[in-house]
Order: sequence, then C-alpha cells, then structure tokens
Amino acid sequence: MTKPMGPIPPEFARQKDMLTIAGQSAADWLAGRDGPAFVYDAAIVAARVARFRAAFPSIDLHYAIKANPFQPLLDAMAGLVDGFDVASAGELAKVAGLGRPVSFAGPGKRDAELTAAIEAGVTLNLESEGEATRALAIADRLGHSPRLAVRVNPDVELRGSGMKMGGRPSPFGIDAVRVPALVRDLVAAGADWRGFHIYAGSQALDPQAIIDTQAATLALAARLAEEAGHAPPLVNLGGGFGVPYFAGDRPLDIEAVGAALEQGLAARPAILGDTRFAIELGRWLVAEAGVYLARVIDRKESGGETFLILDGGLNHQLAASGNFGTVVRRNYPLALAHAMGAEPVETVSVVGPLCTPLDRLGDRVALPAGAVGDIVAIFLAGAYGATASPSAFLGHPPAGEVLGDAEQP
Repeated sequence: MTKPMGPIPPEFARQKDMLTIAGQSAADWLAGRDGPAFVYDAAIVAARVARFRAAFPSIDLHYAIKANPFQPLLDAMAGLVDGFDVASAGELAKVAGLGRPVSFAGPGKRDAELTAAIEAGVTLNLESEGEATRALAIADRLGHSPRLAVRVNPDVELRGSGMKMGGRPSPFGIDAVRVPALVRDLVAAGADWRGFHIYAGSQALDPQAIIDTQAATLALAARLAEEAGHAPPLVNLGGGFGVPYFAGDRPLDIEAVGAALEQGLAARPAILGDTRFAIELGRWLVAEAGVYLARVIDRKESGGETFLILDGGLNHQLAASGNFGTVVRRNYPLALAHAMGAEPVETVSVVGPLCTPLDRLGDRVALPAGAVGDIVAIFLAGAYGATASPSAFLGHPPAGEVLGDAEQP
C-alpha cells in the first residue's frame, strides 16, 4: 500500500523536470562530490525573514542556531536577524564575532561555559537557582556585572506543539512561582537583569494555539514583573512556529499570529510599557530552504517490495527517518530530482546504506521510475539535519553542506 508524503515546499513544488536550488540544478550541486550534500537556498531564508518582519513589525527576531549552525548560513543570518540564541559554548563560538546580541539557553551549563558567556557579554538565560548562584560567583571573581535573564517554566503549554516545553515539571527554566524572588535576588546582587525567556513548545501549526499561548505569556510576564517589583527590559516570547512536514499538515498562518500579537502588545500592562519583545525561531526560518541530495546506489526487489538504496541515510538526515522526536513515522516530502512534476508510476521504499531497518527515508512512496545513478531530493532538510544526525555512525563519511545564492555568480 502506498503511503502519502508531506507537501514539497512551494518554491520547489512548482518546478518541472530537473530540480533547481538557488539557481543551480541538483545534478550540478552534486557534481564532483563523492556523496550526498545538503544545499541551502539563501534567498528562501531571506524571504522568510522578510515575511516575519512584515507580520511582526515591532518584534525583534532571534535565530536559534541549533536548527542549523552551518557557518556560511550564520554569516548570512547576521545581516538579517536581531540576535542569536545558542545552547552551548561551541555554538557561542560560531556567532561570537558576528556583531549581534547573543543569548545562551539550556540546562546544565558548565562553569567554563558560564565564564565564556560572561566574559563575552552574552545574556545568560538562567535555568535554575543553582545556575544563578554559580553565574554570580563567577562574575564576581571576574569583576563583571553579568547579563542575566530568567528562563521561566510557564504554567501554560503550547497546544498542538510537536514538543511541549512548559506547563509541566521540566529541566528547562524555573517554575513561575519561584521566579519573582530570584529576580529580586539578581537585582540586589548587582546583576544586569535582562528580563524573561518564556518558551512553551515547538513545531506548532495551529495559529490560534500560538495566539493563545502568546497572550498567556504576556500576562505571565506582567504578573511576574509586578511580583518581582522590576520591569523586564526584554521578554523573549519563544517561538514554536512549525512547518508542514507531513501529509495533511497546513502551513502556519503567521500573519494571523502577528496581527493578534500586535493587538496584545498595544494593550499590554503598564509594567511592560518600555519592554522590548523578541521571538526566537529556528526551524521556521530555515527548514524549507534546505534540500538533502543523495544518489541511488542500488535498486532491488524483495518480497514484492522495491527498494531504492541511497548513498546516505539516517546518518545524515535522521529526522526524515522518523527517529528524531516523532511518535509515528510518516514520510517527509521527497522526489526524483530529474523528474519534478512527473506522474508517479511505481511504489518504492527509499532507504539508506546503514545496516539497520531504521534507515528508511521514504516508506512505500509513489514516484516516477527510479534507477541507479538518479538523485533523490529530500525536502525540509534545512533544519535539524546535518548536525542533528549521527554522522559518525558505522563510519560512513559525512554529507557535504553548501549555501547557495542565485544572486551571486
């Protein structure tokens, strides 16, 4: 039985014959490469940023680099976004020289990471009272006034999100009931308190769920500020904007979300009157800009099923195999790169070269006839791809990465 695939992003879905990414054909992108590659289209990323700016004119945009920390992409992002969010010293090193404000989130920050962040003037999003104590002690030893924000574990969750990060016991953030006391302690200790980071969930496609969560987040930020007795300079509202990976998914209406948030900010409580607001996005900005390209190495029949075996698999694109946070495995959109727009004529399973049955990138999908040497394109590969996959598994070589820009020669 054929299983459905998710929708190919519109920038690619309307193409015919050979797939083109950033002005070059898929075949050209793989020419001279001994293996698969991720290709990212800079113009698609820039268009996403422009769309965000139009929908959220008064909101700062921060890029969560965990989604894709490819250095040329980060270099391009520096001219597009208002700040970066990092989750390790390694990520901090990638953006430290790009001239944008940086915030550092994530539990379990080591003392060396706290030290590096404080010395660099990075805003630390504190995840616990213990982390706050260590950060203050390190700053005192260094003679710095640390830039500290409080990550709040909110008492609300983002309905319909793929990964919930609030409204329950969590290693992320500090329970809302304990936040006001911590803010007072930070200010009393002489820290440069930077505000709140409130992140409720990710991969949400329901605009009303995001609207409701953002309204609750604004109310929570105002309540915590009142109880603490200090207005926050910045409230990071999180993000959670999803993209349509699977059959039946619909693109998020960010214009509806933006209109509702602008109305909410216009009527915000007085204690937030001088507060700046940011939204932190990763996946929504870059996922649809990326395509994973791999060659068909073998074609075989087994038990009435046809397999196209590629030279790369879950070792490069774990998420497409269904092993990165999904409960039920479903098919990402994929295509034969030379036959965009062609009618399917057979049902095949697209698998990688690893010796595990988990290495299945397309499960009984309908495609035009595929042969050895063909290029398979797996879409929505711009986020949580190369660095979120076990690239060293079984000793296969890593995939290449390249940022394409059709406006450059």
